[in-house]
Amino acid sequence: MNAAEHLKVRHADYVAAESGAAERHAFHDGEVYAMVGGSTVHALLALEFGALLRNALVGSPCAATGADQRIHIDENNVTYADVSVLCPPLVRTPADPHAVCNPTVVVEVLSPSTAAWDRGGKFALYARLPSLLHYVLVEQDAWRIEHYRRQDDGSWRLTLHGPGDHAWLDSIGARIDVNELYARVEAFGGPTRTARPTP
Repeated sequence: MNAAEHLKVRHADYVAAESGAAERHAFHDGEVYAMVGGSTVHALLALEFGALLRNALVGSPCAATGADQRIHIDENNVTYADVSVLCPPLVRTPADPHAVCNPTVVVEVLSPSTAAWDRGGKFALYARLPSLLHYVLVEQDAWRIEHYRRQDDGSWRLTLHGPGDHAWLDSIGARIDVNELYARVEAFGGPTRTARPTP
């Protein structure tokens, strides 16, 4: 997200502009932010995670979607996730028929420019969605997944997963193999199995 390219608009104007835009933009508190493209490793991790979810959801009513799916949080906040899982019935807002309001899973691939936002402000926005049960952060520089699971009391429990582990997204019956996710990416400049996360 590029804060230097934001400007104040109304939600209706954002939706109208986004429908014909060549690139994606997030909408936060009346400001529009260009969604900056990621690295090759970022793109591969998002695609691989989406593929693992797609395979895990065979026979399920739920489905994985990619980075083009707009997520409506409220009238002041609309964004895109790298990967999300939607389960029927979809909830939409009349003001933006292409956005969904009820993702069950949101996955973000971390990058140096977005990691703090993904862990902080963006997570706080996503957490406003009652439908969201799993928030998953995927490291780009190490074999590590951060999995936040919403508890019955509304709090979030964090589990960390590294080489040899599986992230269990129990509400949709999906088990993500960390080794399988990262092994294919390593050949394209991704992290090695022994790489440490950047502080």
